[in-house]
Amino acid sequence: MDWPGLMRLGMGQLGLLPEAFWRLTPVELMLLLGADTSAAPITRARLEELRGAYPDTERER
Repeated sequence: MDWPGLMRLGMGQLGLLPEAFWRLTPVELMLLLGADTSAAPITRARLEELRGAYPDTERER
């Protein structure tokens, strides 16, 4: 994460106090900055596709 850049945007551009800046989640900060965070939620079919491609497995020690 580019914390110095995000701090410049949050506290400099938006005028947030440091306490308010550090209470925000990254998504909340992006919303305040006008970013489009409307990505569609993952569907069950896509989740199953990802689980098949990247199964949880035990690593050998």
